[in-house]
Amino acid sequence: MFEKLNQLLPFGNYIRNKSLQNFLFLAVIQSSNVLISIISMPLLIQSIGVDQFGLVNLALSVIVLLNILVGFGYNLSAPRVVAVNQNDKEALSHLVSNIFSGKLLLALIASILILVGVFGFNLFQEYQMILVFSALLLFSEASLPLWFFQGMEKMKLISIANIFSKLLFLMGIVLFIHSPEQSQWVNFMMGFFGLGINLLLLGYIHSFLGIRFYRPEFSAIWLSIKSNVLLFFSNLASHISINGGLIILSFFYSGEILGMYSLAERVVMVVRLFPALIIQAVFPNSAKLYKEDLLAFFLFLKRVYKRVLIGGALISSLTFFLAPWIIRVLSRSDLEESILFLQLLAIVPFLACLNVGNITLLLVADLKKLLFRASWMMCVYMILAASILTASFGAVGLCFAIISTEVMVFLICLGLLYQHKRDLLRGFYS
Repeated sequence: MFEKLNQLLPFGNYIRNKSLQNFLFLAVIQSSNVLISIISMPLLIQSIGVDQFGLVNLALSVIVLLNILVGFGYNLSAPRVVAVNQNDKEALSHLVSNIFSGKLLLALIASILILVGVFGFNLFQEYQMILVFSALLLFSEASLPLWFFQGMEKMKLISIANIFSKLLFLMGIVLFIHSPEQSQWVNFMMGFFGLGINLLLLGYIHSFLGIRFYRPEFSAIWLSIKSNVLLFFSNLASHISINGGLIILSFFYSGEILGMYSLAERVVMVVRLFPALIIQAVFPNSAKLYKEDLLAFFLFLKRVYKRVLIGGALISSLTFFLAPWIIRVLSRSDLEESILFLQLLAIVPFLACLNVGNITLLLVADLKKLLFRASWMMCVYMILAASILTASFGAVGLCFAIISTEVMVFLICLGLLYQHKRDLLRGFYS
């Protein structure tokens, strides 16, 4: 009976599918990061206050930006190379050694940039020590073996390790962060626990998977860095466009305004993950259909696109109407300006969903150069719009700049596809 049922509903086959497992475990990692972030917000605001919370987030924004340098496109390129060499332990050993060495070297360079900026040029004046202590996060990123486990299609362990690391961070906040003077330890603890768990994972890779660690081959490291330049700049542009608003706001405001905007922005960045996760989910099947049956590809993508727009509209509507309750739960108080910022930014997830079709078309057609151009055109527009509108209208102006950037990137991708791949554009939108 069970055999017949399994033939009719082969759930076991889906569960054993390694691509699906990879996606599910990546979703678990992302979900746990979001959940811990949401739980930690009210704890931190209550412990260190809105002002210091804004500065901690500002320092974290700088670190996340530098983590793009540390990652240098390896998170996109390395899984593919690992997958190709899954059964060659010697090749994997050299590959892993060189990639980790390269990322650690980049983390060291990023740390030196922070130290020179703080102690050499007296930059980041309001949060200098918070930023210096946050530099440990760079080495946590450098030692994170997510790309290795992705390529090996063994995501279960690292997803569990990620959850454990975030729980340790949450416990550290509860046990050790009790006053604004301790704000410099918040990001440090995140980096400390992350680095510790990553080192244990490296020990597992060496002891149980038989991967040896060799001295770095600098010629191989240099070649890999050169090959990842385009990916690095695309990632950098996209990150600045999406997450650079807080840094721009810090040039005009500090303290309470920064904290209240930071709270609203973090909520929006969480719900904005929806279209990104959809693209990751549909990309493998889209790529397969694109090669095998173009008509089936267009029909599939149109169905997905309609559902994504409905889902995005629902998420944006709920965020707008629940904004007062969300801010009250996260901050334990009624921060009227935070509520205003969140309501203004609530439309961002829906606007981001508009571009799901265009981005999928660019990916399946392997139009990396067009994606690169779109990323940097969006980045330049965002910096200009955010600087002008923030200078003129403050944090409210920044909200409108973020909103207009989502509209602009949709139009940019539409225009590039029209110029270079008109048949794809007509097939999808007709």
